[in-house]
Amino acid sequence: MKKDIAIPVVKNVYIAVVKEWNEDFTSHDWMVYIINDSDQLLESVMIRSRGVHTDGRKTSTFRHAFKQVEAKKALKVELIMEEVFAFENEFVLTYFIGPLLYDKVYTAAPFSISEEFIKKLPIIDQEGVLLI
Repeated sequence: MKKDIAIPVVKNVYIAVVKEWNEDFTSHDWMVYIINDSDQLLESVMIRSRGVHTDGRKTSTFRHAFKQVEAKKALKVELIMEEVFAFENEFVLTYFIGPLLYDKVYTAAPFSISEEFIKKLPIIDQEGVLLI
């Protein structure tokens, strides 16, 4: 029965958007990171991202897979273009800790990814917008 299924709560794992210098293009670009601020190894990590605008436009759906994300580490996931900051951007994170499957949806409201909302991020020595 549904009441017998224990759904674990995601804790200390975040999606963050960081504005950083891109040497290849000599410009500042926004990058999406997964941050594992827990003491546990994350395994079989999958992240799906997409954006939806209020006028019905949609971005492409991206899927990323990582075999592991070590405890107290962060990984770069993807580049996100400023043109989609007007969209509601959604990141669906799924991973295993041992035999348990964890799942969480992180949402960035339209225009919430901006320098106005930048703050110090856990684990990585950078500032960015933390999605929780």
